[in-house]
Amino acid sequence: MPREPYEPRHFRTLFLSDLHLGTRGCQAHLVLDFLDHHSADTIYLVGDIIDGWQLRKSWYWPQSHTDVVQKLLAKREDEGSRVIYLPGNHDEFLRDYTGIHFGIVEVIDETTHTLADGRKLMVLHGDQFDIVVRYAPWLAVLGSGAYNFALGVNTLLNRVRRRMGFDYWSLSAWAKEKVKNAMSHISQFEDALASEARRRGVDGVVCGHIHHARIEDEEGFVYVNSGDWVESCTAIAEHADGKLEMIRWTVKRGESASDPGPDGDELTETQGAVADAAE
Repeated sequence: MPREPYEPRHFRTLFLSDLHLGTRGCQAHLVLDFLDHHSADTIYLVGDIIDGWQLRKSWYWPQSHTDVVQKLLAKREDEGSRVIYLPGNHDEFLRDYTGIHFGIVEVIDETTHTLADGRKLMVLHGDQFDIVVRYAPWLAVLGSGAYNFALGVNTLLNRVRRRMGFDYWSLSAWAKEKVKNAMSHISQFEDALASEARRRGVDGVVCGHIHHARIEDEEGFVYVNSGDWVESCTAIAEHADGKLEMIRWTVKRGESASDPGPDGDELTETQGAVADAAE
């Protein structure tokens, strides 16, 4: 049966990162559906929107990925949103153009965003604080290939689970939670970013990069990771009063629970919110 209608929502700010357009893992149909239902005065694209690493290896760019780009451009043209693009390591080729406006999109390396309640947040992709990317880039590229392989395995696994009547389950997300080294890496990344933000005298940080969506407010300092659109399909929204909310968007609205996604993959739903608190 059809899902209940979802009323469009407008926010002061939206933060999205790690779409990885140009890869088969990108959930472009969900990005499009999310953008259909959400608008904002300002939209930050917090890096790895386009996956230049993968595109250099083999070209993959279906119409849905072009549609995402056009939809983001339309946010400025049709809705008046300010669109700010902060490149990451997978779209680092755009860092050569920081400070330049590409028509209606501003490209900057990092910035400070002031929330409606006056708090100031450092905004950047965050790969600059990843010791693997910084000191062993070859290992990061190798890890990216292994990650893409895991996503392929995950797709096959969930086709089997669907036929057996089970819900969607993310293999790579489970691995991140269970593997000690991965969690240590995430913790070190978060600590490094938080330390830099505190050094700069701001009230928090918004980043992407590690595909680990989170909002944590600790003694007035807020750490925010906008997640990704490969696994978690998350975005961070700022309300008119400065409150932050995490939105998970893992099903197309208006579809029935059994409607298939691309290539016959069934879509599942885990949409929730976290405001000014830990996930």
